[in-house]
Amino acid sequence: MKRKTRHLSLWMLLAATLLAWQSAMARELPDFTELVEQAAPGVVNISTTRMERGREDPFGGFGGQEIPEIFRHFFGDRFPAPPGGGGQGRPRELQSLGSGFIISEDGYILTNAHVVQGADEILVRLNDRRELAAELIGADERTDVALLKVDADDLPPLTLGDSDALRVGEWVAAIGSPFGFDSSVTAGIISAINRTLPRDAYVPFIQTDVAINPGNSGGPLFNLDGEVVGINSQIFTRSGGFMGLSFAIPISVAMDVAGQLRDDGRVSRGWLGVMIQPVSRDLAESFGMDSPSGALIADLDPEGPAARGGLQAGDVILEVDGDEVDRSSTLPRLIGRTSPGSEVDLVLLRDGEERRETVTVGDWPDAEGRDVTRAEQGGRQPRLGLAVSELEAEELERLGIEDGVLIRELDPSGAAAAAGIRPGDVLVSIDHQIVGSADQLVEVVESLPSDRAVPVRLYRDGRSLFVALRLADD
Repeated sequence: MKRKTRHLSLWMLLAATLLAWQSAMARELPDFTELVEQAAPGVVNISTTRMERGREDPFGGFGGQEIPEIFRHFFGDRFPAPPGGGGQGRPRELQSLGSGFIISEDGYILTNAHVVQGADEILVRLNDRRELAAELIGADERTDVALLKVDADDLPPLTLGDSDALRVGEWVAAIGSPFGFDSSVTAGIISAINRTLPRDAYVPFIQTDVAINPGNSGGPLFNLDGEVVGINSQIFTRSGGFMGLSFAIPISVAMDVAGQLRDDGRVSRGWLGVMIQPVSRDLAESFGMDSPSGALIADLDPEGPAARGGLQAGDVILEVDGDEVDRSSTLPRLIGRTSPGSEVDLVLLRDGEERRETVTVGDWPDAEGRDVTRAEQGGRQPRLGLAVSELEAEELERLGIEDGVLIRELDPSGAAAAAGIRPGDVLVSIDHQIVGSADQLVEVVESLPSDRAVPVRLYRDGRSLFVALRLADD
């Protein structure tokens, strides 16, 4: 009897301990109920409509009726144009959904640029079920931010927070309209900050594990104080749903863009006129650096701010106005946030030595492509495992370079192939020595060391880049 009582007491103690632990854990988990009650009225649903003129089907449209399934079986939704017809049918209405949030009492609303892209009509549905037509004040595709305006007063703006103060691991919540379901709430933590995504060099994205689905785009990301710290923008997923990675635009970036769109109708951002690439470990060694960091200038616009400021291809930019350039993706953000016409102090590495340069930042111009043509005739370099052709002056001018030889052939087992050099590349310099002819290449290669990597500058597919070349021992 005493043993049973002892066992019962032990189980009661364990149960009490477990309950106390669960209660403590529950107290530590965030409660989003007050946040949602306060913030939900400032979150809106955005629906857009655009008209697209479709192709006329060869069956006369069946009198405006749905296309019979038997024809869909053979043709799907892609019907051939009618014989002799212009291929233009009746316009069709395309709709899309997204989210947004109010930032001022007089009707300014933030969302993503891709939510309203190409829209003929934009409709905003408020939390109180009012529906208002919205005017697109402006959109910036580079940051994916758009500013809308509705004709209304006394709207409930959300409180904006400090996205620069965010820390990895803190709790955040999202409110939006996934799949059109208004005021849906999800929560998670910040997984990383200052993420750079392909084709989005100007945005230091906030990465979260918050469940984001189609329709959440443009909606706010909140911290635990109920302040907006980001705009939910992208999902990286294999399923098409929330099972992946979510990325938000920091509110500091979004508000800077919104202010320029409201005041000027366009966004100005700083521009150096350089083409950059990451510094790999081998390139760092070839430049005499202790570790890979910074942004390597692979090429410059000869009329750009960097060239006018004395920067050169092969320079590694290490700092901008005292801010470290820890990787190449950091440089566009630091320069992009700088007002055109202002000066920046750069710390860079050139020929193994640090130096300081002051450059006046320009305004980002429209990108222009270049035609690339090449000629062939010419010379072999067994030590590198390649054959080159010299380029005529006209071809160098078309490429926008002053010197270089064309890589015509490669030995797959040679040093050049191992460095990533390809046939069709234009070799501009090796170990900071210009290569303007096949004879110069021979002289440069003879002096190359075999105990360390050396930088090789190439021109490939309309852009300049560096690779690290390491020769085997003789």
